[in-house]
Amino acid sequence: MVNFRPVLFVIGLVLSKIALFMYVPTLVAFFTATGGFLDFAQAVVITHIAAFICLSIGRTAHFKLSVRDMFLITSLVWTIASAFAALPFMFINHISFTDAYFETMSGITTTGSTVLSGLDNMAPSILLWRSILQWLGGVGFIVMAVAVLPMLNVGGMKLFQTESSDWSDKSSPRAKTVAKNIVAVYLILTVLCLAGYLLTGMNLFDAINHSFTTLSTGGYSTSDGSMNHFSKGAHWVATLFMFLGGLPFLLFVSALRKRRLDALFRDAQVKGFTFLFLGSSLVVATWLVLRNGYTIADALRVAMFNIVSVVTTTGFGLEDFTAWGALPTTLFAFLMMAGACSGSTSGGIKVFRFQIAMTLLNKQIMKLIHPSGIFVQRYNHRPVNDDIVRSVVAFGLMFFITIIAIAAGLSAMGLDPVTSISGSITAVANVGPGMGDVIGPTGNFAPLPDAAKWLLSLGMLMGRLEILTLLVLFFPAFWRR
Repeated sequence: MVNFRPVLFVIGLVLSKIALFMYVPTLVAFFTATGGFLDFAQAVVITHIAAFICLSIGRTAHFKLSVRDMFLITSLVWTIASAFAALPFMFINHISFTDAYFETMSGITTTGSTVLSGLDNMAPSILLWRSILQWLGGVGFIVMAVAVLPMLNVGGMKLFQTESSDWSDKSSPRAKTVAKNIVAVYLILTVLCLAGYLLTGMNLFDAINHSFTTLSTGGYSTSDGSMNHFSKGAHWVATLFMFLGGLPFLLFVSALRKRRLDALFRDAQVKGFTFLFLGSSLVVATWLVLRNGYTIADALRVAMFNIVSVVTTTGFGLEDFTAWGALPTTLFAFLMMAGACSGSTSGGIKVFRFQIAMTLLNKQIMKLIHPSGIFVQRYNHRPVNDDIVRSVVAFGLMFFITIIAIAAGLSAMGLDPVTSISGSITAVANVGPGMGDVIGPTGNFAPLPDAAKWLLSLGMLMGRLEILTLLVLFFPAFWRR
């Protein structure tokens, strides 16, 4: 059975941290007198009270978490934290709980889909809160991907098992050290991104917000025009830091510790991601020059920005790529699902799963050629065991089944096929904008019915938690003693 007291205690800890981060926009609202102070103060009090209740009930002398508890905690933390983080949107923007929860889930899962408009005239406090949610969601997912998912053997993540994944008492200090190092790297890159934006002419407020949402590959902006509102220099800064956000943060930690960058470039996953990014960018840039009349410089800038925005599942908008023609649109549809590297802030299937599938395909072909031969499947110079292969296959199967199921549900609600399919893909892959006139790069999710927003919120959560983490809760065997 699940031990609910430790689960409640962890939820209380998370809610207390959410309340503390709410103080930042609360103070911004107070000192700038731009509205929202009392609304944020009210949300802070409610969240603190809920945190206190959970901590009081869940406190126990013998705190021990089983694997079953970890599955439940991972799902409940994101679900419940989103409910309380949605309060400021309800109080300030006067929107329904459905819209507020959708906006919050989109933010904390770093999806970037939005129901809000009029961002240019919105209170700075609420804009900052949106950005903080994505920044927290980004670093939270990295730590989860490095320390929790490998232990749960979710979707082949055991391939990235490290000492930090062992949460026994003996290695807890090691887990904390790795988590602290990841947060330190995350902070350093955020500051560098902030400095880059300031150098391109962004004001301090816009630079802070966009540094939060760029590195977290979230995609929220302070303007309805997204990155179209800013200079070409800002586009290049965004391209660089979206790319860095798509790399494995454990490799950043390793590179800083050894003071050598070659650890990044020797990794098979990084090589695959870089090839995918550069290759796709060259194809689209060439298309834009030959078919749409772009200059080479503009074609490279626009192509690289949009490619890295989609493949890292950031979702920043820069022109409507669906208007470029059939080839780019088809390519972007694939890139929406591809994702970047495991252990990064991005969503999607992840590059390593495609690479594992290719090694499996190669092994199968060699077995057909040499039936009696023995072939060892390797990845990054390490043998890949059958457990990892089964996890990758199971994840891939459930990824597409989830997309199909959500798309079918959206279609049953009366949405057109393009909106239904692209909305499902963008939710499960945590991309942000979909395709079509309604939810495309220049559109918005506000016109969708409430039921569709709840279904897409579920899709965002499933995609962020690697699907199987949430799916296991629906099996009766999970709840049996």
